[in-house]
Amino acid sequence: MAVEINNESGIPVDEASLQRLALHAFDHLNVHRDAELAIVLVDEAAIEQLHVQWMDEPGPTDVLSFPMDELRPGSDDEPTPPGLLGDIVLCPQVATAQAETAGHSVHDELLLLTTHGILHLLGFDHAEPDDEKEMFGIQRDILVSFTLAERRSR
Repeated sequence: MAVEINNESGIPVDEASLQRLALHAFDHLNVHRDAELAIVLVDEAAIEQLHVQWMDEPGPTDVLSFPMDELRPGSDDEPTPPGLLGDIVLCPQVATAQAETAGHSVHDELLLLTTHGILHLLGFDHAEPDDEKEMFGIQRDILVSFTLAERRSR
């Protein structure tokens, strides 16, 4: 599987950790190892432009997801077929403000946003209460298991 990260934001980010998280999430969701994901980090002006262009909403946002092959989570018996999962665009500046409000690190916020973006690429949404409960539960499970795996590997 290929996870490409391109940091155009001007803010240093632990790209290796984001890549490990993406691989962990893919394993958790039974995504085929040949699936491809691009993560792009941009500044506020760039994400605001994308937000207006694609969501018709003003102002910068934290994460945008652009699915490609409409892949869905696989199962233990049948992983997701190989293909282009899509692109996630993150804004570290917005993540910084959100991290301060939430009381955790910017790194943790970027991990959360990356997981959130991956789930959107795989068809999850949070428009309805039941969908939100499911998506945020999976998001939490991925982040907790990733944090534990990272601690064990140190």
